[in-house]
This record gives sequence, C-alpha cells and structure tokens, in this order.
Amino acid sequence: MIKNKKFLLLTVLAVFSLVLAACGFGGDKSDNSSSSDGNKDTGSKAKELNVTISSEPPSLHPGLASDTDSSAILTNIFEGLVVVDQKGTPTPGMAEKWDISDDKKTYTFHLRDAKWSNGDSVVAGDFEYAWKWALNPENLSQYASIFYPIKGAEAYNEAGGSADAVGVKAEDDKTLVVTLENPTPYFLELTGFKTYLPINQKVTEANKEWYADAGKDYVTNGPYKLSDWKHSDSIVLSKNEGYWDASNVDVTTVNVAMIEKESVVATNFKSGSLDYIGKPFSTVDLNAIDEFKKDGSLKIKDEASIYWYKFNTKDKIMSNANIRKALTLAIDRQTLIDNVTKGEQKPALGMVPLSVPGFEEDRGYYKDNDVEGAKAALEAGMKELGIKDPKDIKVNISYNTSEGHAAIAQYVQEEWSKKLGISSQLDNSEWQVYLEKLKTGDYQIGRMGWVADYIDAYTFLEMYDTAKNGNNQTGWENAQYKDLLKKVVAEVDEAKRLDYLKQAEAIAMTEFPVAPIYYYTHLSVVQKGIENLDTNPTGDIHFKDVKIKD
Repeated sequence: MIKNKKFLLLTVLAVFSLVLAACGFGGDKSDNSSSSDGNKDTGSKAKELNVTISSEPPSLHPGLASDTDSSAILTNIFEGLVVVDQKGTPTPGMAEKWDISDDKKTYTFHLRDAKWSNGDSVVAGDFEYAWKWALNPENLSQYASIFYPIKGAEAYNEAGGSADAVGVKAEDDKTLVVTLENPTPYFLELTGFKTYLPINQKVTEANKEWYADAGKDYVTNGPYKLSDWKHSDSIVLSKNEGYWDASNVDVTTVNVAMIEKESVVATNFKSGSLDYIGKPFSTVDLNAIDEFKKDGSLKIKDEASIYWYKFNTKDKIMSNANIRKALTLAIDRQTLIDNVTKGEQKPALGMVPLSVPGFEEDRGYYKDNDVEGAKAALEAGMKELGIKDPKDIKVNISYNTSEGHAAIAQYVQEEWSKKLGISSQLDNSEWQVYLEKLKTGDYQIGRMGWVADYIDAYTFLEMYDTAKNGNNQTGWENAQYKDLLKKVVAEVDEAKRLDYLKQAEAIAMTEFPVAPIYYYTHLSVVQKGIENLDTNPTGDIHFKDVKIKD
C-alpha cells in the first residue's frame, strides 16, 4: 500500500530498520498523509504494497524454482498460457483462447499480441523452448515430472528420449500445439504453473546466467518487472507498462523485504509498515494469532496443502517402516493445533487434504494420537533392528529457520520422548541450506509443506512415484505404488481413477515415507483499504488483481 507513515520499530528492532529502508519501507512522502483512523491515504498516483518473504529465493528461473518463496515472485513477473484465478478457474493469460480435441489429448493455444519487457514479442517458440529446457536432464529441474502428461516428456527426461519427440510444438509464432499421452483433467490448470512459464529463448541462449540478478537480461512477460534484487535483503517489483493488460494493474510497486522472524513481521504489520501477512509470502506469527483473532483482522480459510515430516529411508533407523509408523502414530495432532498452531487446521491422517475432491472423508489409515499402536510398532521395529532399549534410538528433527517450525518441532520432540522414550535433537538451517540437505539426503527427519500444484489428489502422491523424483527426497519407492500411479494417468473413468489414487495412498500409509501432521488452513491479515489481496486455491497471489482504495 502507499507509504505514508514513518517506520516505527521497537528499540530492540532498530537494527532491522536498515533492512526495511533498503527495500523502500517506511518514511514519509511529501504528498502522502496518514488518516486519523490509521488507514492509508493516497496522495499520489504511485500505489505501493509492502510484503515480506522469509528468505532469499533459491532460484528465480521458472525451470529451476521448486519452493514457495521463488514461486511467489515468479508468478507475478511472468505469465503462462493461463492464469488460475481466485476461484481456481484457468483464465486467458498469454493464450487468449484455446481448442481441445474431442479425445482430450490435443490442446491448441492461440497466443495474444504480447511483449517481453525488453520489447521482444512473446512467441509460441518461447514456451516450447522453456518446457523442453526444463525437461532436458542436463538442467536438473526438480519439477521436470510436472510435464509428464505431455507425450514423450518422461522419455526425454528419464529414458534418453528425443526432445523432438516431446509433444509440444510451436506451429507458428501465435500457435502452440500440445499433445498429451492420455487425457489429463487438470492439464489446462497446469499451464499456469510456474514451471510452465515461458522464458525468452534469445536472451537465455545469449546469457546462461540471465536469472542470477535483476538487470537488462532479466526479461519477463508478466504484469511486473524485477526492478531491484538485493540478495538476502530485498526485492522490488515494478509495474510492467508493456504488459498486455497494464491498464488494469492498479499497484505500481511491490516492495518485498526478506525477514526470517515471524515476530518481527507481526510487529511491522501492527505498526502499519507492512500491508499483508500470509502465504505464499509469509506466515502469521503463532504468538500474534490470538491478538489478530480478537481484533477481527485474522482471516482463516481451508487450503489444499499439507504439513508433514519426511523420513530419510536411506538412514539406518529411518529405513524401518515400523519405526516410521511409531513416530507417526505417537503425535497428538489435535493438541498441537489447539495449543501451538492455533489456526483451525485439521489433523492429517492421510497424504491428501480433505479439501481435495473425492478425499473429503477420513480414509481410516490410522488414528490421531494412537499411543498403543505407536508402542506396538516401536517394539516391532526395535526387534527388526536389533535394538533393545528405546533410549538407544536418537533422531534429528530438521527444519528451516522459523519460529513456527521450531515450536512444532519442540512439541513433536516432547511427544516422542514422553510416549516412546525416544530422544531427538533439533536441527535448523537457513532455507537454501535446508533445501540442499533434503536434496542430498543429509537429514533423518525433515519438515516440509506441500501446496497443491493443481486441485487433484495426484499432486500429493506423484512425487513419491520413484526415489529419483526431484520432490521425493525420502528415498522411498514402491513398485505397486508406482504401478497404481501409472494406472491413474491412463484411466479415463473418474471412479476407477479415484479408486487407484486411494489404493496408492493406502500403500504409502502402510510404509510411512512421511508422517502427515496437519492439513493447512490459510491464515492472513491485510491492512484496510486493500482489496483482492488473497490466494487462489493453489496458494498463489496475483498482484495484478489487487486494488488500493484512493
């Protein structure tokens, strides 16, 4: 929102003001003023939003990004063939219209007249190039499998297939034809996902590191440009006047500070220096939830996402399915929600959230807080591993630096000690370091969240199809599970497809590569005078839709 108040911080946070100043936060504008009720008045045509992310985005390359911090930025500076709106409906983006064949396997996208931020025309070839770039196994895209519905995509990425055989072809500058292996009900929605975003082929081929910094080579096609990027400090997005729908973009500047501590974020929101707290940018401080509830500012809604602990099945102790089961069953999720997270989340008793169609009911894989079941599984696991005393089992709980994640880890640590006699140590790392630990298997138990890439159960199950899937990170795989997922992809009968999905989930919830903790709700607070600042069903916020009242 427009900046009109001096940036006031408590004395203990004085040092942090330097970070916010660097991002353009705080300070008066000569033509701005504060109203008596605390709302912000606009005294100039410039309209700014101040938000935060928790840390440096690991990558602002659409083909390499795999995390929410990166995605939150990318979805506002690039635009895909479609844009998924707040109702979850794919709406025209770079494609002004499309045709779908009768057999649901061929999609023909007709591109609108649009420009890259350097003045180049956005052409169908930019999409073909970007998608095949991500599929090229040499580029190590963790999200390459998101393209597997496309004919020949999996073969190119995993089995030495040819790029020319991938079913995406730019017939001309305005026409992109995509051929699928099988009908995929969520494919249109996929084309708005971050890995499906285009990249400028000419710029990429001229500078392989084009995405490392803001500058003339960081070329985008979305409603905003990356105008400034101070690494590990701040990002500034500026309205792209060359964007095809620029006349409908109200917010001219988005200042994004990188703030690790949720308590600092909450303090700055309450001072009026931040305009929004909530995913995908930040998390509402656990200690501020009651206050925001009391004053009526906290918004809570269900979300298709899950918080879970991943087990490194290559670790000696975590390789045992009964030990993993014991750790999963011993957690009292409802008490965690009531006393720690406080966001009206739902205990996760499966891998697919209750908000996903077809999975609204508890599937009965296990009970919350099943202490007796946990003890029985622990005894069986110890016997299999030749361990006589639970005190001999020591585990590490890893998480990325966050007050919220730390509070959850401390709770789980106490649960395992009290109920199973297992001791655990807490291990926190900065976000990029933490992601590398998961990627290389340098952990035993690690927290992670998963937000639906599209509203279908497959997005929560697909990543565990093979151990080498870039988003798996557990080392777990199961031949029957993989076979069921192949049946899911090929099945056109909706009832049979749903049954295969549930069978696959049941297998995973027998072997426990993950311990589901809770199904997320989306908690957010927004300053008065700001409209449409909310997530869509896949957790994205499109700043192009945000309006600031004059």
